[in-house]
Amino acid sequence: MHLNTLKPAVGSKQKPKRVGRGIGSTLGKTCGRGHKGQKARSGGYHKVGFEGGQMPLHRRLPKVGFRSRTQRFVDEIRLSELNRLPVDVVDLQSLRQANLISRSIKRVKIIASGKIERAITIKGIGVTKGARELIEKAGGTVE
Repeated sequence: MHLNTLKPAVGSKQKPKRVGRGIGSTLGKTCGRGHKGQKARSGGYHKVGFEGGQMPLHRRLPKVGFRSRTQRFVDEIRLSELNRLPVDVVDLQSLRQANLISRSIKRVKIIASGKIERAITIKGIGVTKGARELIEKAGGTVE
């Protein structure tokens, strides 16, 4: 295959309409635009969603939803997931190495879900109240 032999698939490209070429073409005189009016003029057309002055649909409907800007950089870790870590000191770097969080994560919080069976030290990571209690009960510390 060569670049000079490439062609679009058959039927994927349509020839453009040739307007203003006489009565027999069905696109002569007014060129398919009808007679007069806003739609017949060049540059004369209303904006997308315009409903003739009636309140447009996109403004009649209520606003919905919210997309957080920080959500991509924040993550949660369960206590039960910390059991799988080979190290006793848990920080962002050790979580990345264990593939518990992705590289783009900048903030992590440990939540009280599951149990922790060994003493671990947590550095530079957020911890919920319940998770802190369970970690300290297991003999670990939160710094």
